[in-house]
Amino acid sequence: MHSGILLGAIATVATFPSTIAVACTREGLLAAAQSYIAAQTSGKTDGLVLSSNFTYQQNNKAIDISKGLLATAYKMDLNRTSADEIECASYTMWISTTGSKPYVVGTQIRHKDNLTSQIAMIDTVAATTGDLFFDAKKTLGYIKAEDWTTISNSSARPSRDVLKKAGDAYLDMWTDAKAADTIPWGTDCERVEGSSYTRPCGASLPHGGSSKKNGMRRYVIDESIGSVDVLCQFDSLGPWPDSHEIRIVDGKVKYVHTITVMKS
Repeated sequence: MHSGILLGAIATVATFPSTIAVACTREGLLAAAQSYIAAQTSGKTDGLVLSSNFTYQQNNKAIDISKGLLATAYKMDLNRTSADEIECASYTMWISTTGSKPYVVGTQIRHKDNLTSQIAMIDTVAATTGDLFFDAKKTLGYIKAEDWTTISNSSARPSRDVLKKAGDAYLDMWTDAKAADTIPWGTDCERVEGSSYTRPCGASLPHGGSSKKNGMRRYVIDESIGSVDVLCQFDSLGPWPDSHEIRIVDGKVKYVHTITVMKS
C-alpha cells in the first residue's frame, strides 16, 4: 500500500514540471529586441538566438536572413522598442540617416511558447529613398521631439481592446466612411507619415473610397506606453508593405507614425 502511494507521488512529481507555463516577460522581450539592435548595428547575426523554425520576413516577403537588411551594419540615430507580453512580441522602430542608404524601419520580433530566449520571427518593414514621403532626416527631427515615457498611472493606461480598435479603425479609414469618426483624436495629436507632418492628426483624413481592405495585419500592443503597432499590407493603395503605430495618452490619440514601402 505504501509503495503504491510512493509510486504515485513520484509520478506526480515527474509530470508536474511539464504543466508549468513559461511566462513571457517584458524584460525578456526587451533583451531580445536589444540583441536585434546589436545585430543590425554590427551587420552580424551570430549574436541572435534563433529558434529551429525561425522566419525572417522583410517587406512582407520571407527571405534568407543573410540577404536582408541585417546583413549590413547601420548606424542608428534613434531607436525605440515597445513590448507585448500577451502576444510575446516586440516592436522596434529605428532611423538611420547616414551611410550610402538612409532607412526608417519598423520591426516586430515574435517568440513561440513564451520563450523570449529564442526568436521565432523577425518581421521588418524598411522604407528608404523613393518610398512614401521619405526623408529620414525630417522624420528623425519630428520623432526625436516626441515624449514616449511610460504612463505611470496604470489605471490611466488604454486597454488592449481600445488600442487594437484604434489601430484597426485607422487602417479601415480607406474602406469605411465612418471609421475616422470612431478614433479618439487629440487636439494636439501629431501625425508623421514618412516625413509628412500633420497637426492635429485628425485633419485631412480619408472617409472610404477604396474597395480593398488593408490586410496581413500583425499587432504589437503595449498598454504601459499606450501604443499599438500594426504591420500590414496597404492594399487600399498598394499593395504596399506598411507599419502604422499609434499612441493614446489620456484617452486621446497623441501620435501616429507610418512607414510605407511603395513596392511589393
